Amino acid sequence: MGKEYSLQEALKLAIKAEKDSMDFYRKAASVATNERAKKVLELLANEEVGHLKAFFDHYKGAEFGDLKTYMDSPPDTKNPTYMKLVKALSDDMIEQKAMELALIEEKECIGQYTQLAKDVVDPAVKRVFEQVVKETQGHYDLIESEYAHIMAMVHESDQDTYVRE
Repeated sequence: MGKEYSLQEALKLAIKAEKDSMDFYRKAASVATNERAKKVLELLANEEVGHLKAFFDHYKGAEFGDLKTYMDSPPDTKNPTYMKLVKALSDDMIEQKAMELALIEEKECIGQYTQLAKDVVDPAVKRVFEQVVKETQGHYDLIESEYAHIMAMVHESDQDTYVRE
């Protein structure tokens, strides 16, 4: 049986996670030198905004204030993933490190949101979590593809050229 009592807490956690992800992608995009990577990171930041809005629409708490003010608030510099990104800023491979961190973060979100979707009783909120799981899997796939490109690995669009039967 689902845990209805945890609905608002689940939404609160999701809102915080989406804000942290948005801030991470915005910061990574702001320091990326590879234009393609920069565009991917900006796209991901904008998609996190959509997730944040979807969760915010169902949240009844007031500690975040209004959506725009919360989105514009400074990043949580104590967030472990954000801290790792800031530490990596001096690295020549910032895009590589950002993509590696993003892969880990997105995988964790998929696991967390999958579990929350199972536990939530409210069907509307359950659908929000399930949709975000699908979109987050898409983020993971996009990041994985961009990571392969940055690392000069064989990109899936080139596999036919390099893979022999």
